[in-house]
Amino acid sequence: MRADDPFLSRYAHGTRAMTASEIRALFAVAARPEIVSLAGGMPFTAALPFDVVGDVMSEVLAHEGPAALQYGGGQGDPRLREVLVDLMRHEGIHASGGDVVVTAGSQQALDLLARMFCDPGDVIVAEGPSYVGALSAFSQYQVQVCHVPLDDAGLDPDKLSNELDRLSREGQRVKFLYTVPNFHNPAGVTLTDERRDRIVEIARRYDVLILEDNPYGMLGFEGDPPTTLRARDADNVVYLGTISKTFCPGLRVGWVLAPPAITERLVLLKEAADLCSSNFAQAVAYRYFAEYPWQQTLKSLRDVYRERRDALLDSLSEDLPPEVTWTRPQGGFYVWVRLPERLDAKAMLAKAITARVAYVPGGSFFADGQGSSFLRLSYCFPPPDRIREGVRRLAGVVEEELDLLRALGGLRAPTDEPDGAGPAGWGGVQ
Repeated sequence: MRADDPFLSRYAHGTRAMTASEIRALFAVAARPEIVSLAGGMPFTAALPFDVVGDVMSEVLAHEGPAALQYGGGQGDPRLREVLVDLMRHEGIHASGGDVVVTAGSQQALDLLARMFCDPGDVIVAEGPSYVGALSAFSQYQVQVCHVPLDDAGLDPDKLSNELDRLSREGQRVKFLYTVPNFHNPAGVTLTDERRDRIVEIARRYDVLILEDNPYGMLGFEGDPPTTLRARDADNVVYLGTISKTFCPGLRVGWVLAPPAITERLVLLKEAADLCSSNFAQAVAYRYFAEYPWQQTLKSLRDVYRERRDALLDSLSEDLPPEVTWTRPQGGFYVWVRLPERLDAKAMLAKAITARVAYVPGGSFFADGQGSSFLRLSYCFPPPDRIREGVRRLAGVVEEELDLLRALGGLRAPTDEPDGAGPAGWGGVQ
């Protein structure tokens, strides 16, 4: 927020508190051709079958052009909602299209749900680290975000229970638990089946609604998609989905699957926000998933991302010093890197940009100042050779910073609780 903004005193309190994310601020720099960007999580849309996409769009205009270019209903195209129900069956969900609300990506869903449930001062519990877009959406409603740590098995249910118990004893009502259980952004980890059962039970015990955000569930590199939390508890889990990672992010098509009472109010909020989602985008999404071999394209996307994940992990093992650790994702877009405790990823970023490589500092993914010794690397967009070059450049920056620490006698062994983000050594092995 600009200090010299002449309208500052007129803004709502929630608007005044909003700031640009470090990821957005990075885009202008990272887009320069000489920079290897391991920062943004942009899907590799060049791998999509453009002939198919063109055919779908042509068919929409040829067969339903006037309707596709018209306003639509606030809940979304009924045909698309049924197709989305079919997609969710691959993740163990059995639902009705009547309980689905189509949104402008799952990001709008986050905003609408926060608006629905949160008053200033309310408490949201979220993983630490957590998706920066969710933290941004929540911040405008002036909520308190309480983080619960992750480890290699995902959200820690014992620490979740302890945190909910503490908040209950303090008389604070938690509005919901926000979680990304599959191929987490930014941590890359996936919640185990045993923990999924426990977290659903804990949320029920403390009467806390779960918001399950699942952008990456269909992008696993090994086996079938994990069974969702929503499949375990249809009455206490609100599920958020998107086609941005499996088809076209530019269409801005996401959805919410919720209990009927929430769905009814969500439609009212959706209509107040934008009247309706794009009929044209919904028609394209419907035809693609209903009439074309989308699973074949999805397999190709998985192969692309698996190759890039492997290039990143191999390069990290080859180039980074042994003091650095990281996660080993089984799907999705991201690797979460832990630096030695005295290194500050945000302070180090300027040197990285000078070395022509970009990443996202870990503090972006916390609402409370944690994460300074972590950073997120994304492998979804650059080709493998650029990923390897980016890691080589990053390794040079890290080595330079470590040399400075050694010279100052400031390089210390990891503590038992590094930065509040899990047990010592969490983040991978060499």
